[in-house]
Amino acid sequence: VTSSGKMTPTVVPVIDVQTNNFKELWPAMVLAFKTSSFIALDTELSGLGARKALLAESIEDRYKAICHAARTRSVLSLGIACYKKLDDKADSTYLVQVYNLTLLCTEEYIIEPKSVQFLVQHGFDFNKQYAQGVPYNKGNDKGGDAHEPNVRTLFVELLRANKPLVVHNGLIDMVFLYQCFYAHLPERLGTFVADLSEMFPGGIYDTKYATEYELRFTASYLEYAYKKCKLDNAKSMQTGGEGPCLFLEFCDYSGCLQGYVDYRPCSDSQSHDSSLNICVQFSAYGWCPNGSQCPMSHDTDLIIQQDEKTKEDKRKKRKRRKKQKVTWGEMGGSPQDKRAHLEDKEEDLVPAKEMVTCETSAPVSEHQQVGGKETDAICTGEPGRTHDKNGGGGSPAHGLTVGPGINTQHASEKDPTAASDGKVEGGTHRAGFDAFMTGYIFAFASILNQKPEESVAHPGIPGCQNKLYLSGKSVPLQVVKSTFSKSSKAHAHKMELVWGKKLL
Repeated sequence: VTSSGKMTPTVVPVIDVQTNNFKELWPAMVLAFKTSSFIALDTELSGLGARKALLAESIEDRYKAICHAARTRSVLSLGIACYKKLDDKADSTYLVQVYNLTLLCTEEYIIEPKSVQFLVQHGFDFNKQYAQGVPYNKGNDKGGDAHEPNVRTLFVELLRANKPLVVHNGLIDMVFLYQCFYAHLPERLGTFVADLSEMFPGGIYDTKYATEYELRFTASYLEYAYKKCKLDNAKSMQTGGEGPCLFLEFCDYSGCLQGYVDYRPCSDSQSHDSSLNICVQFSAYGWCPNGSQCPMSHDTDLIIQQDEKTKEDKRKKRKRRKKQKVTWGEMGGSPQDKRAHLEDKEEDLVPAKEMVTCETSAPVSEHQQVGGKETDAICTGEPGRTHDKNGGGGSPAHGLTVGPGINTQHASEKDPTAASDGKVEGGTHRAGFDAFMTGYIFAFASILNQKPEESVAHPGIPGCQNKLYLSGKSVPLQVVKSTFSKSSKAHAHKMELVWGKKLL
């Protein structure tokens, strides 16, 4: 495996990991962990259960609802993107290795019909999952779990690497990762947070939080944030801007490895037909209740293109008003001055994406997606992926209960208003590529405040470390151990395995 040296790649190589090559790829994955500068993760889930509980006003209640989902559902796929800073390259250049692990829980779990529908529409192969999924058990270690190559010991290697962990709207991810690959979840949120702070001393970064509160993009769902960062980076390279630019390199895979690689399109955005009507719901949240039946455009490139045009139009409008103020000031002032000033203020206060609902009989809720990662749809406050991992109505979501013996018992369909398929491009909603996009956002955001003479030896986003985005809340969940919270016993035992010593 050698570095390709491609600075502006058109495809992203994603290595598919399954039972028949897991042990073969184990050394490469562990080495990628150890040599990386940071690691980005993403998951595909079998469902999330009752949506209202996931958005409870009380964060403690919200945590309990996510715990219930993690105990009764499973991780179907895990995406891992390892970004390694190349110090001998110009500007900020990273060598990126992306893995997409197809997994199979060996215990009974619920899979929601809408999740199946959504994932199939976005290319997930359930036949492949049941035939080749890497098996794992949830909760605490069992038998020889801790002493042989498996998903749980791979997660231990990730912890041992002690790198910054990057997620997008990651609270649900963190809860599922803990339950599925680490240990039984603690009952209290404070204990869980205390455990997380010790599991990832390198810090946890949530690009959903960073996109909304640091980058302040018009929208913050994953695909939008990634393409906006990519566009801004391309503009910086084309104009020869003073600030540093982000460059990526990938590995050239040859021999048997080449058969494991899925090349995902990563071409630059082209000009799009601006005469098409954009779906405002999808534009704001990355999700639309009408799904693929929506007559309006769900093209993220077109959405960004129009957002950029709107921003430029507002800039020109303010510039014209400023000139008018100067002219009137020289003539002794005008009653219109105050009105123009107020209009400027009002423009700045208008939400980035005004709420406009598509024509549909289904109510829209905050967290609108089931199996995959992110499609934010919120009608209760903020745009974003807090709504990403659920789908919406108020009724509990029922599903199929499946187990290692493929023993399937059918339960009633989930509330059809809870979630729907999204009209999205083929590159999204796959754990490996989503992890790559998450890492790209983090890498780009890390260099924005970097001074020309500085080098990003340790990537990070100021003000965003250990802050997980909370849907509908103006403050994040701080991943900091409280003086009033103790770590769980299961975690303490696991830390002995990770570090070979007891925690003080």
